[in-house]
Amino acid sequence: MILDRFQVTDKLAIVTGAGRGIGRGIAIALAEAGADVVCAARSADQIDDTAAEIQRCGRRALAVPTDVTDRPQLENLVDAAHAEFGRIDILINNAGGWPPQPLLRTSERAFEQAFRFNVTSAFLMTRFVVPKMVESGGGAIVNISSRAGSMVQAGFTSYGTAKAALSFMTKMMAPELAPKVRVNAIEVGGVETDALATVLTDDSIRRELEDNTPMRRVGQVEDIAAAALYLVSPASSWVTGKIFEVDGGVESPAFTMPIEPL
Repeated sequence: MILDRFQVTDKLAIVTGAGRGIGRGIAIALAEAGADVVCAARSADQIDDTAAEIQRCGRRALAVPTDVTDRPQLENLVDAAHAEFGRIDILINNAGGWPPQPLLRTSERAFEQAFRFNVTSAFLMTRFVVPKMVESGGGAIVNISSRAGSMVQAGFTSYGTAKAALSFMTKMMAPELAPKVRVNAIEVGGVETDALATVLTDDSIRRELEDNTPMRRVGQVEDIAAAALYLVSPASSWVTGKIFEVDGGVESPAFTMPIEPL
């Protein structure tokens, strides 16, 4: 049956930023589809909670506190996952983000940190897991990017440029890793997570977001989790190097940050 191709039974997945929001949603979705999951994030209590939910799905889970901006911690994450499960089949590079800030108030250090958090971490994780995936017969990687990387928006020079780099890096990696390892990205639109909580509590802003989105609603974590499951499952076995826009149909920012002119 076609639904069998969406199963990832007995595969081992690593999900960064798995403590909450999109990362947590993807981790649980993979477990529901049959995978064991290694949950990584800085907050131990959050990934412990995600791991407990995965175990309630009947799958094995391991929580590894990890700061993805620190190379030794990334190496430890991959080593811990392989030592515990003996294989790595799936990687979700979800950890990332950066607050909006006017260009002329963005420091060199902040700009470089945004790249390390969103791009360098995914680059290093890919370098570390691919040999393990090849040992297991192959694998699939999904980078969680953002529509901020493909739409011009004031205040997002650091974050948008970093996510644009992540999306393009995905394309550049794909032909070198094919056919044994597939790598794709999801450019996420406005999803109802803690990152948007401060603005979505304002009814007028929520209405603006909904009115400017063709699908007339804010995205949900499950919308992204379903796309990620497709991209790591056999259902997408002929897909690599692609950027999937999961955004409710927007072609311009649904909400713009107020930035004072020069």
